[in-house]
Amino acid sequence: MGSGKTLVGGLVAQRGRAQFFDLDHLVEDEAGMSVAEIFATHSEAAFRAFEKQTLPRLLQPGAVVALGGGVVMDDDNWSLISDKAMTVHLDVPFPVVWERIKNLGTRPLVANRSASEVEELYDLRRPRYEQAKHRVDGTRPAGDVADEVLQLWSA
Repeated sequence: MGSGKTLVGGLVAQRGRAQFFDLDHLVEDEAGMSVAEIFATHSEAAFRAFEKQTLPRLLQPGAVVALGGGVVMDDDNWSLISDKAMTVHLDVPFPVVWERIKNLGTRPLVANRSASEVEELYDLRRPRYEQAKHRVDGTRPAGDVADEVLQLWSA
C-alpha cells in the first residue's frame, strides 16, 4: 500500500537482470479489467480469488515479484510466499504512505476513504508485513531502496 513495491521491484529486476512480475498487473490482464473495475463490478473477494489463482505462477526462482498489499493477509498465500521467495518489507510510516496514495483514485481500498480509515487498514496489515525475512527503509529514494534489496537478494 504505497510503499513503492512496483517501482522498487522493477528497478531490482532491471539491475539484477531478472524477470519482473507485478501481481496487480497480471490479475488485471487475466481479468481483462482494472483492479478498480474488479472491485466495482464483482467484489474485493473476487479480486482476492484472482490474486490467489495467479500468485503461484509468479513465484519462480530468480524472479522479482511486486505483491499487492493485501495478498499476504491470506494465510495460505503467506505460507506459499514465505516458502518460495525471499520476503522484503518496504517499511514506510503511514504519514508517508498517505502522502503517496491519498490522491490516487485508482486504488479501490483508498478511494472515498479518510486517512484514519486507510490507517486502520495499514495497521491491520502491518504485523504480517513485519513477518518478512528482511526489512528495508522505503522512505529513501527508490534507487537506494532497490540497491539495498538487490544486495540482500545477492547475499
